[in-house]
Amino acid sequence: MSPHEGAIPTRQSLLARLKNLDDQTSWREFFDTYWRLIYDVARRAGLTDAEAQDIVQETIIYVARKMPDFRYDPEICSFKGWLMQTTRWRIIDQIRKKQYQSHGKRIAREERLATSILERQADPASLDLETVWDEEWRKNLINAAIEKVKGRVSPALFQMFHLHVVKKYPAKQVAQRLGAKLAEVYFAKYKVSALIRKQIKLLENKPL
Repeated sequence: MSPHEGAIPTRQSLLARLKNLDDQTSWREFFDTYWRLIYDVARRAGLTDAEAQDIVQETIIYVARKMPDFRYDPEICSFKGWLMQTTRWRIIDQIRKKQYQSHGKRIAREERLATSILERQADPASLDLETVWDEEWRKNLINAAIEKVKGRVSPALFQMFHLHVVKKYPAKQVAQRLGAKLAEVYFAKYKVSALIRKQIKLLENKPL
């Protein structure tokens, strides 16, 4: 297992539940956890908003089609790696649909694309998709944890946390802005941060 694999938020129990395509709760949890990851990676690969949304839809549909027969074997491929490759090929397929310029030469949409062409979409030099995936994977984990915690605390508590920790406003300024006591702002920071750390550990349970 590589150093990055230790921070992967996929739970084996969730994958097991996804084999039941009628389990709407588990599929909603999967979608809520991963759609933004897939979308952001597609955008960083140079696709438009609409194209990135298509990538999300196509990837989730593909996962749903394959999940009943999916067998997790860490010796062969992690779920993280499998999902990355699944997303990668959806991105390549999307680019293949278009005609574009490469080194001043027009390439027909029917022509098979090399990986290097995909990698030049966001940056003419290159796009290290694996590094991008790792970065977005970790960012997505944190954002997913924050969203889950947001629904479990009072709006006032979360607002104080958001302004002070996320927006980085001084605690005194947040207290004045919201008409709260300074101690309440510090408590919000402590309380919500602790819940987010706990949620991250839950998401990291049984990394794949």
